[in-house]
Amino acid sequence: MKAIHKPNILLIYTGGTIGMIKDADTGALKAFNFKKLIKGIPELKLLDCNIETVSFENPIDSSNMQITDWQKIAVIIEEKYNDFDGFVVLHGSDTMSYSASALSFMFENLDKPVVFTGSQLPIGDLRTDAKENLITAIQIASLQDNGKPVIQEVSLYFEYKLYRGNRTTKISAEHFNAFTSPNFPELVESGVHLKVNNAILLKQKTTKKLKVNTSFDDNVLILKLFPGINKTILHSLLNTPNLKGVILETYGSGNAPMENWFISEIENAIQRGLHIINVTQCSGGSVLMGTYETSTQLKEIGLISGKNITTEAAIAKLMYLLGQNMSKSEFKTAFETPLRGEMND
Repeated sequence: MKAIHKPNILLIYTGGTIGMIKDADTGALKAFNFKKLIKGIPELKLLDCNIETVSFENPIDSSNMQITDWQKIAVIIEEKYNDFDGFVVLHGSDTMSYSASALSFMFENLDKPVVFTGSQLPIGDLRTDAKENLITAIQIASLQDNGKPVIQEVSLYFEYKLYRGNRTTKISAEHFNAFTSPNFPELVESGVHLKVNNAILLKQKTTKKLKVNTSFDDNVLILKLFPGINKTILHSLLNTPNLKGVILETYGSGNAPMENWFISEIENAIQRGLHIINVTQCSGGSVLMGTYETSTQLKEIGLISGKNITTEAAIAKLMYLLGQNMSKSEFKTAFETPLRGEMND
């Protein structure tokens, strides 16, 4: 009889609340030895998979996450890719959506699960959400169908739901259901059974080898419009030395002020070669330039449509595409095209 293959899962600890303990004297959270995280969840031994662990040498709070840390995660996965069937990344929740988005663009031809998870309370707290999040994230990473991983993309698991990583945003600093996916349904829902939404999963249709793109350009900014924004500030921001790209958070379905000075500043920046992406401030919905008069001019002067992409995915995609040294027309086409399921076509 042929032995049943047990999936091999690599747990990557980057830092975050899930691996923290409280200082008895100050009450402050501090990181502890990663091996204690495994000891704190003996239930992991009951899972039908083999689990190995690796940790950042110096675990970090996710507020300190940088492009170099995204690259570090990507390199670990790239080096271990052929040895494991799935990867679970333990990460602080504050910037988890940014990291999951960035990793989704870094990985080309990905055909294994990379599941981000974390928690709102430390692993040792009585009411912690860490155990459920970690156990189920590992179970999901272990799911196989005819010897192939069910999940073949970068995802994020939190409070009973697995989302596409580059479709998520953090919505709460105190509730266990800290994340949402405003424009795309969950990939998996955890209840008595794991309910997989197979129809929307990304499936790798090529046999090409995994390609890891770690060249990101950080000469970017996010600019959120607000009533009262003035010409001096806008001019100063758009003329920042070395600036190459801007995520412009507009109103509603992509609307902005119609004042001549505003349109002129944006148009001049685009003509100088700046890539400006129109993304809505709304938690849900899509940019539809030309629907209203207040967005028609933006379309005419060459703003790039972010469609229904999240701000987190938009800034990650912007940095990724800038790192590919594309022409202006290639860049616009690439940004407005779904590359990793991050937006609707």
